[in-house]
Amino acid sequence: MKISYNWLQQFLNISWEASKTGELLTDLGLEVEGIEKVESIKGSLEGIVVGEVLSCIQHPNADKLKVTTVDLGDGIPVQIVCGAPNVAKGQKVPVATVGTTLYTEKGECFVITKSKIRGEESHGMICAEDEIGLGKSHDGIMILENSIASGTPAAKVFDIQTDYVFEIGLTPNRSDAMSHFGVARDLRAGLMQRDLKFELISPSVSDFHVYERTTRIEVEIPTKELAPRYCGITISDIKIKESPKWIQNRLKAIGISPKNNIVDITNYVLHELGQPLHAFDAQKVKGNKILIKTLEQGTKFTTLDEVERELSSEDIMICDADSTPLCIAGVFGGYNSGVTEHTTSIFLERFKAMKVSQIIIDEAHYNSFTKLFKLL
Repeated sequence: MKISYNWLQQFLNISWEASKTGELLTDLGLEVEGIEKVESIKGSLEGIVVGEVLSCIQHPNADKLKVTTVDLGDGIPVQIVCGAPNVAKGQKVPVATVGTTLYTEKGECFVITKSKIRGEESHGMICAEDEIGLGKSHDGIMILENSIASGTPAAKVFDIQTDYVFEIGLTPNRSDAMSHFGVARDLRAGLMQRDLKFELISPSVSDFHVYERTTRIEVEIPTKELAPRYCGITISDIKIKESPKWIQNRLKAIGISPKNNIVDITNYVLHELGQPLHAFDAQKVKGNKILIKTLEQGTKFTTLDEVERELSSEDIMICDADSTPLCIAGVFGGYNSGVTEHTTSIFLERFKAMKVSQIIIDEAHYNSFTKLFKLL
């Protein structure tokens, strides 16, 4: 299980070195098998600074190249040969200085060196966004705000995050620690044993309000043994887009690829609080009704990964009013009811096949979603 130190510090305002915190977690029975440094951008943009293009002329020996002089903030302009069609005098641009290591999408790296390009010296590289991990565009160099001072490290401009991730060998009896909040709770107890008192900071839900109840989805559980508790909430007027960078960085740190704001927030809550959530496109729930039931052995069901699977008669299924399967409860969502770029409203479920005595904990878990969703 991967636990982000930055994420833990959301719950505990602790400033120990990661290695020291890892030792305490191991002493508490949450054995730390390794600690990995994680950067939101590989290399953390080290060696890349903001430069100002002082001049830009045609390369004498190449039609598609320009020869520029660039101020890097130290009073000694450097000459850089650039092939970008949009480079021009007066621009503020990111410059990889000589000695900087750049990383490709595949993880390969190369070092910027002093070179001669078609007979003209080049002392660095003016970068496109894909060359430094800040996007995918390669149409031209990045053009930055003119107000940024030359020589400013690019890491400060783009708020690059560095994190440490604990790899915890969680034993099966410690499901209570299967989240960042659970680990923070244990860590706080360990700190208290050392007479160090820290407040356990829980998410606020004060911003959550029910504005209307026009989109109601009824829930029916014919056999109560299948699910002692099932609930959900409908959220409308949604726009599918990228998540905020801070959410993307948290998920990337623990090895999860961001998808979109809806999928990311459900993954975020799962790993923050240990509460699985699943979002259906509300318009695909026929009859505005959810049925929790089992289906016949061998029933075909296509999951989110577009694989058609055969169901067991013991699989607990989330179905709509027509008994069409939407989700294998708590395991895998369905392809035909999932969130797409055209989704405008969702039904967010919380399924629990467990003892009712655990529900009091889960209420705080589910409510935390509402605060996070308001930020999207």
